[in-house]
Amino acid sequence: QVQLVESGGGLVQPGGSLRLSCAASRISFNLYTMAWYRQAPGKQRELVAVITTGGSTNYADSVKGRFTISRDNAKNTVYLQMNSLKPEDTAVYYCQANYYSIYWGQGTQVTVSS
Repeated sequence: QVQLVESGGGLVQPGGSLRLSCAASRISFNLYTMAWYRQAPGKQRELVAVITTGGSTNYADSVKGRFTISRDNAKNTVYLQMNSLKPEDTAVYYCQANYYSIYWGQGTQVTVSS
């Protein structure tokens, strides 16, 4: 059974940084486009960042210049480096793997508050 396990969430002050990790198992990781989504309370899940198998990246306008997505195919892991965090970044962050099937992780909470 495919597993995506996120980690690295937590409570951080505005202006701070966090790095999220998503470790994948039981998939051919290098074939999958990987993405980070987030869902704030009362809002729809939204795409934050995506990285293709070739390493091309794309970001939501709200996080451009602050967040960086990367992947390590040797470790079957995708990362989201989040800098200059704002209260509006508070959400549950989910990892997604997309090839012929789509898989989701269980999510990790990020709270930005003073």
